[in-house]
Amino acid sequence: MPSVRRADVSDAEWFSWRWQLAHMMTSAEELARIVELSPTERAGLAASAHLFRVGITPYYASLMDPRHASCPIRMQAIPAPAEGDVRDEELRDPLGEDSHNPAPSVVHKYPDRVLFLVVDRCGIYCRHCNRRRLVGGDEPPTTADLDAGIDYIARTPRIRDVLLSGGDPLLLSTRRLDHLLGRLRAIPHVETLRIGTRLPVVCPMRIDDELTSALRKHHPLFINTHFNHPVELTPEARRACERLADAGIPVGNQTVLLRGVNSSVRCLRALMRGLLRSRVRPYYLFQGDTVVGTDHLRTPVETAMELYEGLRGWINGMAVPHLVLDAPGGGGKVPILPSYLESLDADTAVVRTYRGVRIAYPQPRARDCTVPYDDIYFAGVAPDDDREGTVG
Repeated sequence: MPSVRRADVSDAEWFSWRWQLAHMMTSAEELARIVELSPTERAGLAASAHLFRVGITPYYASLMDPRHASCPIRMQAIPAPAEGDVRDEELRDPLGEDSHNPAPSVVHKYPDRVLFLVVDRCGIYCRHCNRRRLVGGDEPPTTADLDAGIDYIARTPRIRDVLLSGGDPLLLSTRRLDHLLGRLRAIPHVETLRIGTRLPVVCPMRIDDELTSALRKHHPLFINTHFNHPVELTPEARRACERLADAGIPVGNQTVLLRGVNSSVRCLRALMRGLLRSRVRPYYLFQGDTVVGTDHLRTPVETAMELYEGLRGWINGMAVPHLVLDAPGGGGKVPILPSYLESLDADTAVVRTYRGVRIAYPQPRARDCTVPYDDIYFAGVAPDDDREGTVG
């Protein structure tokens, strides 16, 4: 569905990303003008100062169902009192980023890639945020921090991929973002650059001609965004994704599985199909991280696997994301796919199809696995470096 512009706002203001970010809604008083806040929502908003900040662009707030608190947009953006019910197993740093921090703003958990945290602000403060300890605080990365991070990347040749995140990197001015990307692109061993952003979802007007002209200078560049529900795929959001694709930037999507928001096969199928229609490739479907105050939003792992079985085989394979769990404490992303392999021996593999039919697949008679003669084809290519990411 399209967004609904407020009657008291001009077109020029509404379609200005700077206006949207300058008028983010943060209080019950502001939200009560557009939705009928439930007692639970009011209690959550009252407690939010001690939990995690609230911030919603007027555009994203316009997608809310004004009457029903079970609206998937409201559930992602308006805090619930349950956020204050912190369980023993929940973690402030669920992904173990703070223990893999060899330089300011750099997280190096995987051998060949790093996370570069370039800003601490977002266009929405999602209630399932796994980085709430960092975003929306009072200590944004300084110029010195970013310089030190780039220096670490430049002197660490095993780093081939840099993912800019935060916060949301597209909140930086286009000029500053262009400058950062240019410095990273100038590092010879950095092969690919990626940006993680939710602005195409919550502030699609940010994806303008000035931005795409700057981004296209730094190929190969990839963007991963974060749609969680089909309602978010408005005409404005779809146009934003298409502008990125037209600039030669492949766009992927990372969905978080959220109880009561998208935890149905019908919803997930509609979302994944809608993403492909918008020229966005579903990339990950995340089991919710064990971040403080989010137990009420997480689904059981077995439920996640059941939902995934409703996707695999039932929709276009390109629309099926990887179902993963980010192992608490920094263990990295682990696939939690249901098994379609029923039995396996030297003669036969018995598989279960997506419709539940069991079929035998005959094993090849020759059991040896010939190693290809790689020396010819990989002469002069730098060897893989499978050492652990640096632990700071």
